[in-house]
Amino acid sequence: MLTTLLHPTAGKIIINGFDPTKNQDETRKSFGIVFQDPSLDDELTAYENINFHGILYNVPNEIRQKRIKELLTIVELWEKKDLLVKTFSGGMKRRLEISRGLLHHPKIFFLDEPTLGLDPQTRNQIWQYIKKLNEQEGITIFFTTHYMEEADRIAQRIAIIDQGKIISQGTALELKTKTETKSLEDAFLALTGRKIREEEASGLDQMRMRRQVWRGGRR
Repeated sequence: MLTTLLHPTAGKIIINGFDPTKNQDETRKSFGIVFQDPSLDDELTAYENINFHGILYNVPNEIRQKRIKELLTIVELWEKKDLLVKTFSGGMKRRLEISRGLLHHPKIFFLDEPTLGLDPQTRNQIWQYIKKLNEQEGITIFFTTHYMEEADRIAQRIAIIDQGKIISQGTALELKTKTETKSLEDAFLALTGRKIREEEASGLDQMRMRRQVWRGGRR
C-alpha cells in the first residue's frame, strides 16, 4: 500500500507528504524500492541497467553519470559495470538492485526480503552496504524480513505482522521485555504462537504469481 501497488480497504496513508491513492506518480518518485523477485535485465550490463533506471526517473545525464559511479563504487561493482548481469552472482545482483533503487535520491527506501536465499556471508555484506548507504544518504529504510536476527541487529523499530495484521511493535528490546524472552525469535513465537497454520496467498503473492505468468507468456 505504501508503494502504491495495493489500495487500502480503510484509513489513510501519507508518505513524504503524498497520498499514495491519489498522488501515485509523486509518491513513486519520492521512494526507492527493491523487490523480493529479481527485476534486473540479465541481457544488459550493470551500467546499462542502472543508467536506464535513471533515464526513466528523468535524472539529468551529468548528475546521473556521477551518481552511478558513486553508488556502484559503494557496493563494489564499479569495476564490473560493463559485465552482463547474467554473469553476476545472486549477491552481486542484489547489490546492483540496491544501488539502482537509490539513484534518484529517494527519501524512503523499501526493501522486500533483501537477503532471502543468500548465504550468511553475502547477507552480512549486503547489510553492511545498506547501513553504509543509510548513513551516507540520510534516508529512512523500511524493510521486511523473516530472519529475526537481522531485524534484531539492524532495525531501530520493529512491527510484527501475523496473518496480515500488526500485532505488536516497538524496539527489539521492548518486544523481548514485553514477552519476557531473550531473543527476538522467541518473542515472535510468543506473540504469534508455535502452531504452523495454513495461510492463503496474500494480495502481494497473487500479484507476483500473475507477474511470473505474464513473463512466462511473453517468452
